[in-house]
Amino acid sequence: MQKLKHFINGEYVEPKGSEYFDLISPVTGEAYAQSPIGTDADVEAAYAAAATAFQEWKRSTPSMRQKALLALADAIEANGDKLVEVQSRETGQIKSLIASEEVATSADQIRFLAGAARCLEGKSTGEYLAGTTSSIRREPLGVVGQVTPWNYPLMMAVWKIAPALAAGNTVILKPSDTTPQSTLLLAELAAPLFPKGAINVLLGKADTGSKIVSLPGVAMVSITGSVRAGIQVAKTASEHLARPHLELGGKAPVVVFADANLERAAEHIAITGFFNAGQDCTAASRVLVEASVYDKFVELMVEQAKNTKFGSPDDEDALYGALNNQNQLERVSGFFDRLPSYAKVETGGKRADRPGFYFEPTIITGLKQEDEAIQTEVFGPVITIQKFENDDEALAMANGVDYGLASSVWTADHSRAQRFSRELDFGTVWINTHIPLTGEMPHGGFKMSGYGKDLSLYALEEYTRIKHVMSNHEL
Repeated sequence: MQKLKHFINGEYVEPKGSEYFDLISPVTGEAYAQSPIGTDADVEAAYAAAATAFQEWKRSTPSMRQKALLALADAIEANGDKLVEVQSRETGQIKSLIASEEVATSADQIRFLAGAARCLEGKSTGEYLAGTTSSIRREPLGVVGQVTPWNYPLMMAVWKIAPALAAGNTVILKPSDTTPQSTLLLAELAAPLFPKGAINVLLGKADTGSKIVSLPGVAMVSITGSVRAGIQVAKTASEHLARPHLELGGKAPVVVFADANLERAAEHIAITGFFNAGQDCTAASRVLVEASVYDKFVELMVEQAKNTKFGSPDDEDALYGALNNQNQLERVSGFFDRLPSYAKVETGGKRADRPGFYFEPTIITGLKQEDEAIQTEVFGPVITIQKFENDDEALAMANGVDYGLASSVWTADHSRAQRFSRELDFGTVWINTHIPLTGEMPHGGFKMSGYGKDLSLYALEEYTRIKHVMSNHEL
């Protein structure tokens, strides 16, 4: 069985520890490789490589960074088939969707950040105090520690490394323990284009990530993950005042009014709720429907769910594949063991009768605002539907969760749409759509969804520090 290696200082290296764990295929439930658990010595080696590379990379010009990033985007596209193959084996995702939604999208996002590297701005140089001239320098932070999740391994790695490198930083990244290989291949493709040690990938479980975050020399820690993991990262980072950057999940409200195009809304909401088996922090998982059309909309959503196909990675007609791992399958199943008696599972609600970690597309009605499945991120192909009577109640229900990542409102009323875009307490508000992202616009949440932005110039700014330089006119 294949044994994976860390990627440190531009090459694959044998782990310094002896502990390994099995990587399990979500499609078959069987082991296909083994991954090492990163030790203190591995982390120190990665940090030394990143710190050395930073001394060179921080002096690179924006045009040099742009050139390297553009070459990386080209390499991702040229090696798209390889990336799809390794990732589908460890995620169970549909191959055609990895190609279109991660490989192509990641290349595009890198190209945007390559250009953005040349567009950083600051206050204009000028005489703000008599006899002096002030200017602003935007500088890289240093070595950045990063942790990525298993739902979109390649794209999440790109969201981390691209702005960090564009700003002149170097990186130590730990991918999820269940999905390391597309990240390793990404680092391999990047290695010839950047200084040795600019991108280091350490494998392991949560403890390896904690070791990276706790390094005193790490200037910033960035994680996409659970609220629990994000809180722990922020606590650990605070011990040496590393800058935290946290994207911690969501429970997106989807507010549907009677004047919306209900058939179109149901089709789109079902796709964006079940896409990637619902393993998406912005998934359309919590639907709120105006009372006068509630029954009709439930019927439309149930029909959509029953017609939603899931399958193996090679099935191009399927919308989604397996849940990522056994623990996640048990977690999703556990919500149904604890459903209150007044809740109704309209369709689905159980593990699919086939090998692997598959779960049926599911619609639940009858839940109350305080119920677990409304308040807690399920991260599975599960959509809940609730009823509201008026705009104020809809807003209260939409905002009545701890998360604040993404939301959408479906209406033909322009003034209502504008009010909801103002009042919804979420980092993204979509109007008559849900889930599309673009590299030019930021992604990030409020409340327990964390803070800090991915994508856009705002993300690039997160990875910089601002220095004021004042020059006295008199010698």
